[in-house]
This record gives sequence, C-alpha cells and structure tokens, in this order.
Amino acid sequence: MIEMLGRLLLFKHNRLLHFALATAWCLSINSPQPSLAQEQYDLPPINYSESKPTDKVNDLIEKLIEKSETLDWEPEHGYLESLLKKLEIPVSSQALVFSKTSLQIDRIGPQRPRAVYFNDDIYVGWVQNGDVIEVSAADPKLGATFYSLAQRKLKLPQFKRETSRCLQCHGATHTRGRPGHIVRSVYPNESGMPEFGLGTHLISPLSKFEHRFGGWYVSGTHGKGRHLGNSWLPESENAGFKRLERRPSELDTLKSANLKTLDRLFDTSPYLTNHSDIVAQLVLQHQVHMHNILTEANYSGRQAAHDAVVMNEIFERDKDYESDTTRRRYDSAAEKVVKGLLFCDEVPLPDSIAGTSGFEKNFESLGPFDSANRSLRHFDLKTRIFKYPCSFLIYSESFKQLPDGVLTRAKERLNEVLTGKDNSEAFQHLDQDTRQTIKEILDETLSEQ
Repeated sequence: MIEMLGRLLLFKHNRLLHFALATAWCLSINSPQPSLAQEQYDLPPINYSESKPTDKVNDLIEKLIEKSETLDWEPEHGYLESLLKKLEIPVSSQALVFSKTSLQIDRIGPQRPRAVYFNDDIYVGWVQNGDVIEVSAADPKLGATFYSLAQRKLKLPQFKRETSRCLQCHGATHTRGRPGHIVRSVYPNESGMPEFGLGTHLISPLSKFEHRFGGWYVSGTHGKGRHLGNSWLPESENAGFKRLERRPSELDTLKSANLKTLDRLFDTSPYLTNHSDIVAQLVLQHQVHMHNILTEANYSGRQAAHDAVVMNEIFERDKDYESDTTRRRYDSAAEKVVKGLLFCDEVPLPDSIAGTSGFEKNFESLGPFDSANRSLRHFDLKTRIFKYPCSFLIYSESFKQLPDGVLTRAKERLNEVLTGKDNSEAFQHLDQDTRQTIKEILDETLSEQ
C-alpha cells in the first residue's frame, strides 16, 4: 500500500506539492511561527493579496474611476462626510477610540480620539488632520479588506488597497491568521498608549461587560454595570529610572460610568457628532466577531473543497466524492457559524442599556421585517443585545456566499436547533418560543434576500 501510494504521489507530483503547501497553511494557524501565519492567506485557494476584492468599497472605487460617482472634499473633515453618504454609513454609528492602537497613532490620544463609523459590512476610521481615511470592508470571498483614502483634494480621490501594512495586525494572532477585524479593550495611560503589561481584551459578545471599552469613549447609560471606557491610568511617579508598577484598579470606572455627554472629557466640536454611542459599540463588537467567524468558515470551507479536488484526483475517485474528512471539515466550520449566529455563550448585560445618538432607531429601521413587523434588528438591551438572538448578518453576502459544503450544513444545523430537534446544552439559552419566533422571521425574510 505504501509503495502504491508513493507511485501515485510521484505521478501526481505537482498537485501533491500544491496540496502539501495547503496542508502546511492549515497547520500554521496554531504554529508559533508568525511569518507562516501571516502568509497563509496568500496561498491557494485564497490568494488574498492577488485576488480582486468584490466588496462595496471596491465597487465605489471603480465608479470613481469611471466618473459615474464623485466624492466631495471640505477643509475640516476632508472626504469623510461624502464618503459616509456614498457608503450609506450613518453618523450615529460614531465610536471614538483614544488608545494608540491603529495606523495613525501619533495623531491619536485622549484629547484627539479616532472616530470609527460603520454599517453592516464597512468600517471607516478618521482622525483629526490625518493623512488618510482608513477604510475596511467585509469581502464575502476574502474576509477583511483594507484601503486608505488620501486626505488631499484631488480630481480623482486616491484610494490605495492596503495589504501587508494592515495585515501585520489584522492577519495575525488576533484574527487567527486570517484577514479580519479587531475590537480590543486596553488599559491606556494618560497619552493613550496601552500599558500592555496589564494585558488586553479582544472584545465580542462573549466578553464580560467589565472588560469592555478600555481606550474608548462611551456615551450612554448602563445602570450598575461598570466598564473600562472614558478613563485612563493617571500619570505615575518615577522611582529613579524605574516606572512604578501599574494596576488596572487605577482606572476610575465609577467616575466614568453612565455619561450622557462626553463634552467635559475632551473637545467634541471637531467631530461629526458629540456621541460615542454604547449601543452602536455593542453592535460593532458583535458584528466584528461574527464577520471573523464567517471569514474563518469561508477559508476553511474553500480549503476543504480545494483539498478534496486534489485528493480525489490522486486516488482517481469521482470528482464529486466527499470523504469523511472533508465532511467533518465542513461540519466543523458550519457549527461555528451557527453558534455565532445564535449568540451561544453570550455574556448577559449587567443592567439596562440606553444610547445617546439615535443609533438604535436608525439600526432597527433597516429590517427586514416579517408580516408581524418583527426583525432580527430589534434590540432587547436589558439582559442581552438583541430581542431575538440570531445575528442580522445572516442576511449578509459573507453568509450567503459561504462555500456550498459549509452553507448547506449551516442551514441544516440552524433548522435542527430552531425546530427543537437539537436541544443540546450549547443552545439552552434559547427557549421554545424564542426558537419558534426566530424560525418564523427567517422563513419569511431570508427567502426574500
């Protein structure tokens, strides 16, 4: 058997080499070698850097080149307002982050936070007097794609696709070696620089409320809950050349809680709004987490399908043959998607939440709605984020364009859970009425998409 396999592999040398590289890619995800982890997305079948994006930012860029669209520039914000309108991103989504954790760190601090705006699949970052506007998108095939827009008045606005520069952080450990987005909570000092010795928190619906918003401004009320936002570590004394040990408890989480306005913390006048809405940020944290899950499922499913083609050719099997290994890989990816969609392991909110910017009303109005006027966008904001815990990103292209093997299994598993066929521990947070309601909403609205 070994000799026969050896002859087959020798005969299929080129395809086997291709397969071996792809296998090394999969193994590198848990490898301690960062260089491999950062380059795996550039191997077949993804070919991230060489592949043309299909996201809405790239669509706008092509329309600008064709001169069927334009962007307006104005002195205070450059292209920002026009860009948000073209990409249909609401100003009410504004979230302000003052930690030095992004591209233009020399222009960011507690008195000059970076503004982040978003819709379901696009994120825009703006800093005062910045050289560029930072833009990223959730591409249904490539995962997170990154662009910079030069903040200079030009006849043709100058976009640049960013790969290696952004992927040093957005394609490494924090995103499991795949191009993704990050929402991180840190313990910032008085300049906004994170004290990394105190640790950081990658934020998602699985995060404790008390660990969220470190390095971010937060407007809105949250009752008895306490978070890390709106505050920074006070300037510490020096002992000779040795800096005294810092402690997370130095953050004044009581003083910074339940702020309806941020005006006393910094000058908000240069920004499009004086809000950094807590509800918008909760949605941002969820959808970044969900987009990363969908990217992982996309990559895993495409890799499984690619490897199946190679192995079927090597063993001279029917090209549509699906091995147990391939099936398990699809199943694993689909299971992660379903658990993400249904908010499995979501940490309950400590108290009722209320925003300040009008984001809630704008977001809920987007639907789609079923015949009973119910929508997956309806908020709860008492014990959890959404009234019906199934992610609105089920309507996204990132979900709809998952590889067939993953998408089919994800829909099957979703049906099993919502009909009560699967009542395992992972889904115990969904009572019978909630499952039935989610299923009714999806039966009406998902088929329309």
